[in-house]
Amino acid sequence: MRVHCCDRMTKQVQSTCVDHLNPATCPDSLIAYWPRFDEYGIRVRDGGGSVIAIKFCPWCGLNLPPSRRDEWFDRLRDLGINDPDESPIPTPFQSDAWYRDRSVSEGPSRGT
Repeated sequence: MRVHCCDRMTKQVQSTCVDHLNPATCPDSLIAYWPRFDEYGIRVRDGGGSVIAIKFCPWCGLNLPPSRRDEWFDRLRDLGINDPDESPIPTPFQSDAWYRDRSVSEGPSRGT
């Protein structure tokens, strides 16, 4: 599980609301976090699920980790998955396991 930069960020990305099952519709949910991409964004209140990616914490100002979105798609392509909407996604790639678990991130052994 990701350790976020500060208590306010942690509270934002881990909060749940009894009135809004979808965080995108909750007025108190300001920040979205996708563990799969290790990516943060500020929610856009346009009636949909739009977000604007952010690189710094709005509260403490620390640098946030770079998004792994492009790397995620590259790794899936390496596995022969060109369109994740059309093909099953391997379980480790459905969470942050694909970059946190060394055995997954290193891939199959190369050599003999």
